[in-house]
Amino acid sequence: MDYFYESEHTKFMRELLAKRPELVEKQKEARAIWWDKEVDREALKRFKEAKIPQKGYVYFSWPGQEQKTKK
Repeated sequence: MDYFYESEHTKFMRELLAKRPELVEKQKEARAIWWDKEVDREALKRFKEAKIPQKGYVYFSWPGQEQKTKK
């Protein structure tokens, strides 16, 4: 009895990459566009420090807690 199972998706991907090996390189290039980036730690630190805490639900105020607006 054969105990090796391979899903249809795995078979499809294996056949696709065998037919079109250039896809692996294109996949690496596409990944580099979005994910493989250098992080500017100082800019990230400044961004986090400048964050202002937001109230729980900004579109609703409980009676007696209305925000004061300038007219």
